Amino acid sequence: MPYVDRQNRICGFLDIEEHENSGKFLRRYFILDTQANCLLWYMDNPQNLAMGAGAVGALQLTYISKVSIATPKQKPKTPFCFVINALSQRYFLQANDQKDMKDWVEALNQASKITVPKGGGLPMTTEVLKSLAAPPALEKKPQVAYKTEIIGGVVVHTPISQNGGDGQEGSEPGSHTILRRSQSYIPTSGCRASTGPPLIKSGYCVKQGNVRKSWKRRFFALDDFTICYFKCEQEFKTSLANTAKPCLY
Repeated sequence: MPYVDRQNRICGFLDIEEHENSGKFLRRYFILDTQANCLLWYMDNPQNLAMGAGAVGALQLTYISKVSIATPKQKPKTPFCFVINALSQRYFLQANDQKDMKDWVEALNQASKITVPKGGGLPMTTEVLKSLAAPPALEKKPQVAYKTEIIGGVVVHTPISQNGGDGQEGSEPGSHTILRRSQSYIPTSGCRASTGPPLIKSGYCVKQGNVRKSWKRRFFALDDFTICYFKCEQEFKTSLANTAKPCLY
């Protein structure tokens, strides 16, 4: 059964299938390190290995979507077997007994658990609190003179430009300047090109599916115009060479 070492890591021996559907299982020593956000496996207990011997396999916990007991259809001749679903791959592992299998499944699911707080449960950051506490700066509006006339029994107020004449003609240059500035910020495409604006923020978030309503980890990238999401960071880096990217508005 797995145990907790001095560094608060869950450790123990498991058999892992060398390649999916190969049927060949190899004995490995596993370390579940939640601080490093990864599952590592070694040829043997690192204490018994030569100095500097590294892990022979690793899996980031953020890539794990589900850990479950393998069905008889998946592994009919492999007792105490469970499967780790990570992105598009499946890792089949065999435990020593029933309790060992349940302990590993529970520990892995807990370590890779996606928690979605209920509405209002997210703590506000210091920057958000400061922005709420500080009153917004009031924009000083220029004073405008009006000419009051009675036309057909109706009081009409007409703004007078400071440069003379009615305000409608005098304000046209300023209005066109603002309009041109707004148009210059409209993106020509719905997706950010590889040579587009720099990223504002990127990282992992959880996203609810549109059909199944389940929560999945996705890698998000935000720039001035779009927010895009990918299955993982590696997919995001690969897509930078492409012009089309999935986007959310």
